Amino acid sequence: MSAPEQIIEIVMEDRTYNVSKSKLIEKSDYFRALYSSGMREAGEDSVQLQGLSVPGLELVLEFINTSKVQVVNETLEDLIETASFLQVTPILKLLLSEIRQDNCIELFKLSEVYGTHDLRTACLKYMSCHYHPMLRRPEFQVLPASLKEQVKEMRMRGTATLVAIGDFKGTCLDLADQDEPWSMLRYGELEQRWKPLANNLPPDMVSVRGYGSAVLDNYLFIVGGYRMTSQEISAAHCFNPCKNEWNHIAPLNQKRANFKLVAVSGKLYAVGGHCLGTVECYSPEQDWWTCVSSMPNPLAEFSACECQGMIYVMGGYTARDRNTDVLRYCPTSDTWSVFRTCSAHVRKQQMLSVEETIYLVGGYTHELECVAGGQRRASQTEDMLTVQSYNVRTGEWLQLKENTSKSGLNLTCTLHNDGIYIMSRDMSLPTSLEHRVFLKYNIFSDAWEAFRRFPGLGQNMLLCSLYLPNIL
Repeated sequence: MSAPEQIIEIVMEDRTYNVSKSKLIEKSDYFRALYSSGMREAGEDSVQLQGLSVPGLELVLEFINTSKVQVVNETLEDLIETASFLQVTPILKLLLSEIRQDNCIELFKLSEVYGTHDLRTACLKYMSCHYHPMLRRPEFQVLPASLKEQVKEMRMRGTATLVAIGDFKGTCLDLADQDEPWSMLRYGELEQRWKPLANNLPPDMVSVRGYGSAVLDNYLFIVGGYRMTSQEISAAHCFNPCKNEWNHIAPLNQKRANFKLVAVSGKLYAVGGHCLGTVECYSPEQDWWTCVSSMPNPLAEFSACECQGMIYVMGGYTARDRNTDVLRYCPTSDTWSVFRTCSAHVRKQQMLSVEETIYLVGGYTHELECVAGGQRRASQTEDMLTVQSYNVRTGEWLQLKENTSKSGLNLTCTLHNDGIYIMSRDMSLPTSLEHRVFLKYNIFSDAWEAFRRFPGLGQNMLLCSLYLPNIL
């Protein structure tokens, strides 16, 4: 017959708890050390504890007996204090999976008090992964600025990766499953091949066109647009690469399509749209859009980007004429101004910035010729892929590299590493599908590089650069 299980009396204040000795040794490093120490107390059937809270001790002893514990915010400190003192590491490991938005800050603070390194690291990772929702919590807002900046910077850990979104057709030889209608791909630069992301666009985003897109704090936002079967929409979605999931955010106040979405200083700005001059600002802290100052005039087919904390708008058309003004919006003063006037008319370009230089990719550029009466007339330009640069400090325009075999219309591009990566159309392959080629313009060497593999046939495509966790 096996020996009966030895029961130990745990005594604290005026309370006594009976617990199996074998379970104490199994779950608690404190008791394991005690009963292997050879000290006089190791041979006794009773252990006296002091300085711990009754709720904390009862929760820990419940876990030792049943391997279960109730994790509630009201008793978190009692639980962590007692588990740390008695070195019940399974509870501390269990807490790693119990982190939520409503207890993350409390757990983080307790991890610092009681020196639980793994819990502290897990809380920081959780805050980083859920950065924008955490911004909305009052207890996060009062954390030290340096800690909040650390949490934000953690979102940029991982691998900077090109991500393509669109209505892809199953014709790309690099895709493992030709029958699966993938709508999100990532580019493996070492293998030089496109691979499906483990997620697709939400159903209500499929076949939406004319949307605005921007990356803010390593979140990808897709906002507004129109559906082929209906009018413009105000819906807004956000892709979190840390979670590999899409979420709805607050919709625009005004439906808009063919507008520009620009990220500036932690906020998003939805600028203009079809027959619109209005502008809305999205704050992740409030998850809400507010109206700010409108553009001087509504514009169509214009371009916009952020540069050194300002929004620059170029080209397009007013209701009466070509727009040759470079407009600048200052978020801090909420004012628009005419920054400079161009000697050329640009439209449908994509705009990107590096430091004080704006790059204009593709689209149409019309050099304005002087004719009789002092008026200016636009000269004709061909459909070719061009890159121009504009320095906001000096006002200098430079015509950079041309690629006459590629279309400059309906392209998508993004800054990534040392260049501008572009998806465009091959002029020698007429097709109704929008994008056929994948190439790079190196901003340092003024040279083009074409890549052999691209995401096959597709329409309505977006190219962006995101930091993806290395586990993806």
